[in-house]
Amino acid sequence: MWSREPSRRRALAAVAVLLLGACGFTPVYGPQGGASALFGQVRAADPRTQDDFAFMQRIQDRLGPEGSRYELSYRLTLAVAPQAITQEQVTTRYSLNGTASFRLVEAASGAVVAQGRVSNFTSYSTVGTTISTTAGERDARQRLATMLADQVVTRLLAAAPTP
Repeated sequence: MWSREPSRRRALAAVAVLLLGACGFTPVYGPQGGASALFGQVRAADPRTQDDFAFMQRIQDRLGPEGSRYELSYRLTLAVAPQAITQEQVTTRYSLNGTASFRLVEAASGAVVAQGRVSNFTSYSTVGTTISTTAGERDARQRLATMLADQVVTRLLAAAPTP
């Protein structure tokens, strides 16, 4: 009975690979994938805040240096909410919620390639000194901007035209 199981698994794996190939599946980072169409071709809007700067920096890390074929406009919205409050009404942890609305436009034609909105959250502690709380908030903002940028890149790669 044990000798049949591995061959059955191999057969199922082979069928799955054939079905994926038949449906037109192309790996996004493959030679004809969406990543090659966007890498080095996207210019993100200039940052206005430190959060925007962290967001734009991550976009460039993932999509390469600025290009001129596509223009990415975005708007970040971050909000702080108390998360853990003691009996003495002292907040010891804050949640940082964020959304990023984005639009990728082909510069030459003005055609919208992709648009949408993503959201995520992170948190930071206020237990400790003022300096550690400030550093924790700054780090949480950078983490959140990075997470939002990663989500935007994922959406852009999924919607990218194949070269």
